[in-house]
Amino acid sequence: MNKAFEPLLKKIKKFRDDRDWKKFHNPKDMAEAISIEASELLELFLWLDKKQSFDFIKNKKNLEEVSDELADVMWFILEFADNFGIDIEKAIEKKLKKNAQKYPVHKAKGISTKYTKL
Repeated sequence: MNKAFEPLLKKIKKFRDDRDWKKFHNPKDMAEAISIEASELLELFLWLDKKQSFDFIKNKKNLEEVSDELADVMWFILEFADNFGIDIEKAIEKKLKKNAQKYPVHKAKGISTKYTKL
């Protein structure tokens, strides 16, 4: 785990362990929790068009809700990575390299086409 996340992860683990919740944090349930929390983030923007979504997030109360949901997603991601020995920094670096091959700048710049269609 990246050293920058260690103090935060220590607090997350204490919170979890004080409640004896680690027994519930198997790979399947952790993956579900990440998906559910990401869906709760997405729900905040449901039915808003692009402009409305920008307006929504400019509101301090709404931004706090977005922040809370984003924190929940990150919380479970960090804990999942720690629980199952994934160095999230290395995983991201590796994925960046893979994506650089899938989406070369000369083919992907300025467009959102999936790599299989480039």
